[in-house]
Amino acid sequence: MEALTKSNATKISVVLPHYAFAALAFLALNVLLLFSTDAFGGHFFHPKLLTLTHVAALGWATMIIFGALYQLLPVILQVPLYSNKLAYFTFFLLAFGTVLIAFAFWHFQVHWPLHIAACALVTAFALFNLNVILTVRKVKQWTIETDFIATSGIWLFITGVIGLLMAINFQFPFLPEQHLHYLKLHAHIGMAGWFVLLIIGVGSKLLPMFLLSHHVSTKKLSASYYLINFGLLLFAADQLFFQTRFQLLYGALVGMGILLFGLFVLDAYRKRMRKNQDAGMKQSLVAVVMMTLPIVLMVAVSEIFPLPEKLRLHLYLVYGISVFMGFLSALILGQTFKTLPFIVWLNRYQDLAGKMPIPQPKDLYSEKLVQLQNFVYAIGFIILIIGTALFQRETILAGGSLMVLTALLYNLSIFKMVWLVFQKPPEIPQKTVAKTAEKVKN
Repeated sequence: MEALTKSNATKISVVLPHYAFAALAFLALNVLLLFSTDAFGGHFFHPKLLTLTHVAALGWATMIIFGALYQLLPVILQVPLYSNKLAYFTFFLLAFGTVLIAFAFWHFQVHWPLHIAACALVTAFALFNLNVILTVRKVKQWTIETDFIATSGIWLFITGVIGLLMAINFQFPFLPEQHLHYLKLHAHIGMAGWFVLLIIGVGSKLLPMFLLSHHVSTKKLSASYYLINFGLLLFAADQLFFQTRFQLLYGALVGMGILLFGLFVLDAYRKRMRKNQDAGMKQSLVAVVMMTLPIVLMVAVSEIFPLPEKLRLHLYLVYGISVFMGFLSALILGQTFKTLPFIVWLNRYQDLAGKMPIPQPKDLYSEKLVQLQNFVYAIGFIILIIGTALFQRETILAGGSLMVLTALLYNLSIFKMVWLVFQKPPEIPQKTVAKTAEKVKN
């Protein structure tokens, strides 16, 4: 992160609203979960479950990814973001679309509220892609990380378009297959094409940076990129045109790509110079390990294995919980405290460096509070996933309550850092000012 300076940094007024909205969305997600336990024993295509899924995917994960990426692109690509104004507009569209789609699904109003929300979201995805593409055009040396980031945005837009078509199809049926057929395509492309590719692209740059790992080969990343995208393309073509029984093969290609990323992280971890890791980094490494659970569940729910339909539908729900409340949430909870403190520090303290004693980024939040947050999260998630798998409402409520506590602790840390930005910056001592003026004069 030291490679970032104010000369090419994105305005903090662009980045902070994304973190703040995502934190509140994470809290709302877990509160809504407590009021949705009655839906956990039925079909995953339930209004409350659709609400939870979209709040998690859009308001929590995608929102914070947008905000972090606006700040991290200058670090990863060594070029400034193309347009702050475009980023502002994208934020408002994404926020509006997320709130409206949550309202539409919770009340199952699948006419104009859902159509407007879907249009706002697709427009936000299109503008995000435009901003990213015009940013990466300025890159002098194209890297595999750039491939991952640019391609993930394209898959996000495709996911949004499929969602928009499905929203219209609710009221004006025109698609040739059943709605659930396209829901499967929508979900898998969004998960593997958007989240996984983006996380690999950013993580492959940041994890070695935070671990102080040098000379880590990117050959595994290149193979990972082609395996995941090839598997996704085959899966999408099959779902749309052929509908064969080779889904497990396509899933295996994607899984192999994810495994190669895990091996890349393992290489970086073995070559690390920084042996002691803070709470944020430990949580991020745990999240990488947690990727295995969704992969195993994805294989389990594939139609290759003869399972009772009721059991298969229930495993889909467990799969969704393992993705959004498990892998993605664990990674975000960890990486937030590797990115946001530096963003705040850059805005508030960089100009004072060397002129007076100032805190370091790690001093802007409580390490003990984050450790407590991570501990509560781990226990809550384990209880929640067990309760979901066994469909025990009391267990689900217990796990969900701990997840609400996790969200409250997370919000406390986030808004403590956000509040620092609005405080009057510390004044440079007059002696330092006089010395600086004397040096300039001489």
